[in-house]
Amino acid sequence: MKDNFSRQLRNGARIRGLFFAALVLGCTLSTASAQEKLDKREEFSQIATPATPAAITPPVGNSAFLEGHAFGTQGYVCLPSGPGAASWTVNGARPEATLFTDIFGESFQIITHFLSPVKNPSDIAIPAVGNATWQSSFDSSKVWAQTDKTHTIQAGTDPNSCPNTGSIACLLLQVIGSEPGPTGGKTLTKTTFIQRLNTSGGSAPPTGCSVPGDVGRIALIPYTADYIFFRAD
Repeated sequence: MKDNFSRQLRNGARIRGLFFAALVLGCTLSTASAQEKLDKREEFSQIATPATPAAITPPVGNSAFLEGHAFGTQGYVCLPSGPGAASWTVNGARPEATLFTDIFGESFQIITHFLSPVKNPSDIAIPAVGNATWQSSFDSSKVWAQTDKTHTIQAGTDPNSCPNTGSIACLLLQVIGSEPGPTGGKTLTKTTFIQRLNTSGGSAPPTGCSVPGDVGRIALIPYTADYIFFRAD
């Protein structure tokens, strides 16, 4: 009896493994079909989001359609801050992160986050060497966004959406440009706003940058966060 039960468990695990392998293979071989299904699903999907302070809440008429949990690093460079002094400054070439979501209990990469020059900029775009960029891991579509101090809250000031004191700030970013993927993919091109919530870590180091001799030092500080993507209703 025990042998039969063990055999059933092994067979069940083998069947589940074969099913998952077939699912992954099917997705790999049918990218266009998978993208069509994703687009169709998004026409009707909405993601529940936590209540957020007004400063980081998108305007009425925008709904969340995609969420990813990010693992990345925030970069800092030590620069002069006055006569005989220095301080950590956010590095313009950072942050970098990878966003994941859970599908059938498995974690899948869905987006990469980095800085790059904005393409197809809107009228609200602020010229910069690089803008915050998110690129779909499925179809390579991109979206660029920016924020300012009026759409920022300090970590630890809201228990629902930004509870971790001492972490990098939570943000609302407005989209300033987008670009389809090389085969016409549009997973991210309809994005209007992006929230960065539930940040953990990523703040500047407390030491290592205080005197002129420290200038030029670089620090990469790990962080996690939830990124929520909105589009017009």
